Amino acid sequence: MRAEARISRHFDVVVVGAGPAGSAAAVSAARAGLSVALVDKARFPRHKLCGGAFSGRAVASHRRAFGTDLPAAPHLTKNAITFGAFGVDLGRYDDIPPLYLTMRESLDLSLFEAALDAGAQDFSGHVPQGIDLSGPRPVLSLGEISLAADVVIGCDGVSSAIARALYGRPFDPKEIGFALEVELPEPQTPPELRIDFGAANWGYGWVFPKTCGTTIGIGGIHARNPDLKARLATYLAERGVVGRPNVKGQYLPFGAPRRIPGRDSVLLAGDAAGLVDPITGEGIGHALESGRLAAEAAIAALSEGDPKRALPLYRRKLAPIHRSMQHARLIRPLLFQPRFQSAFIAGFRRSRSLKYEYLRLLAGETEYADISRQLARRLPHHLWRAFMKNGPKRQETEPKTP
Repeated sequence: MRAEARISRHFDVVVVGAGPAGSAAAVSAARAGLSVALVDKARFPRHKLCGGAFSGRAVASHRRAFGTDLPAAPHLTKNAITFGAFGVDLGRYDDIPPLYLTMRESLDLSLFEAALDAGAQDFSGHVPQGIDLSGPRPVLSLGEISLAADVVIGCDGVSSAIARALYGRPFDPKEIGFALEVELPEPQTPPELRIDFGAANWGYGWVFPKTCGTTIGIGGIHARNPDLKARLATYLAERGVVGRPNVKGQYLPFGAPRRIPGRDSVLLAGDAAGLVDPITGEGIGHALESGRLAAEAAIAALSEGDPKRALPLYRRKLAPIHRSMQHARLIRPLLFQPRFQSAFIAGFRRSRSLKYEYLRLLAGETEYADISRQLARRLPHHLWRAFMKNGPKRQETEPKTP
């Protein structure tokens, strides 16, 4: 029986996954003159579960990768936000740094098209069937097509096939988060932008108005939320949603970054590398930034003639994001452990600087290290008040990063 003909192609860089991380990686590598294949199992446009908040941090990351502040996708701009925490309304705050709300279907399409315009070759609609790491260079199988690459950048999301090939599983089930979300038709009056800490256990809820409707969802650490569907039903009822809208779910790498995001000339970026903020849940900004940094590491490694240098170069570039997420993981228990909730609510209500710093964080104007230093100066008072109110209890422990 005659064997099937197989098409083999070689590229400097193969990017797997064409979301924000993948498109940022592809556009950066292609503009540097490298040959780039951009692979995705879907054809674009395609639906993607996501709140779709494009923060100031994402704007800065998009500018560095694509050269413009905002992608060519429809968006709604909001300059006010309402906060809640553990069932308590914390009020509305106006004149905040602008937040842009977009649908991932149009956002990802615009980023994907920008990568193709830069010279990346389109391999969308091809499902990766495996990656061979045994040879001198990685080889990605796409059925009848095989793509050999000097560097592979895995940007294929939380259930990454590239991460599975490297580690045996794409994520640690003890660490992973999970989100449920509904999309509602456009109302006559767009609702306010809203974030509710504690709507899910060790997580939050959100109401994000868009140009074509409203996204409402909740997300938190999966192992701590066996009743997430019931929590979503409660949250929807509190927001005045009637009927039974279609609910969609997605795993969320909620602050569990991989310490070593790859192996040799195979790198992971975005959700595949666990780069989702453990407090705000933001992933788009880190995806754009890490995709660009992975491409820069590939460019440098290839210029040195040593593709396996890509990982150490990338780890060095990624270190500030990892440090920021480590600080966020240290702060997170102060928000979500029950013994500290009343102190957090009181502090957020009374402290103008705490609200201001959180909004600056969303805008990308400060980092968790700065917030950690502020908390260190003020923490003893809040800790003492929490202990006096709740009494000595067993301290909850946060899962360790794998």
